Amino acid sequence: MRLESRVAIVTGAGGGLGRAHARLLARYGAKVVVNDMDQAAAARVAGEIVAAGGEAIPVAASVTDEAAVATMIGGVMSNWGRVDILINNAGILRDKTFAKMSLTDFRLVLDVHLMGAVICTKAVWEIMRQQQYGRVVMTTSSSGLYGNFGQSNYGAAKLALVGLMQTLGLEGEKHNIRVNCLAPTAATQMTHGVLAEEALQCLDPKLVSPGLLALVAEQAPNRAILCAGAGHFARANITLTKGVQVGGDADAGEQVIAQWEQIGDRTDELVPAYGFKQAERELAAAGYVAPTMAER
Repeated sequence: MRLESRVAIVTGAGGGLGRAHARLLARYGAKVVVNDMDQAAAARVAGEIVAAGGEAIPVAASVTDEAAVATMIGGVMSNWGRVDILINNAGILRDKTFAKMSLTDFRLVLDVHLMGAVICTKAVWEIMRQQQYGRVVMTTSSSGLYGNFGQSNYGAAKLALVGLMQTLGLEGEKHNIRVNCLAPTAATQMTHGVLAEEALQCLDPKLVSPGLLALVAEQAPNRAILCAGAGHFARANITLTKGVQVGGDADAGEQVIAQWEQIGDRTDELVPAYGFKQAERELAAAGYVAPTMAER
């Protein structure tokens, strides 16, 4: 797979995962915008790419600053005329139990992870629509998918990115814009102090980045969640069980409790193609056949 004709933006690319992503995309031929809050860090990574024979420009900008992001995208368009790939990687941690966490720290993490991805994606969305091509990757986390003690703010932001991916993937599909999520486990500035040192040695960010290629390729999937770490790759899905039709009788609540195990039985569970699929099935179980998304 080659990316010679592609222009990629990687946020938070001054070190860790972002640096590994940027270097890998450049190695496959993409022109790379190395974005980071730290100008020196961004310049260092861009320099590494250029020294290896690639093309890269460093841009210091906060993903939460709409004006700075707009300026960055304007510069990319002036230099290279297109944006094909956006890797929303920038993030921070402010870990504490929910009882001890301030609302300021909760909002800050959501602002960087969620709104930062929204601002950057919005800035390139019309460009990708017009050129009828785009690959967007959100960085989610097992903390969002499954929860982690002391990470309510981070987990909420990371699962919100999955919801954003699901809808943008549907809206962008007809314009050949594919939106996916990467859930990495890697030894970065954000994980030091969280994992033991010997575990960190197994979690080189370079072992995550190969999964990125599948999400930005010509034949990339759409609305996939790829989990990656230590050279291991897996898919995560948000599923819906077959469930039970209880109805609306006076004892419906007691019936839900009594049939809890059957309601949760994962036999024949499905991955809905869109959110309204739940309502379609619920109405069908109640005896009313609703028009599908394709029919509306």
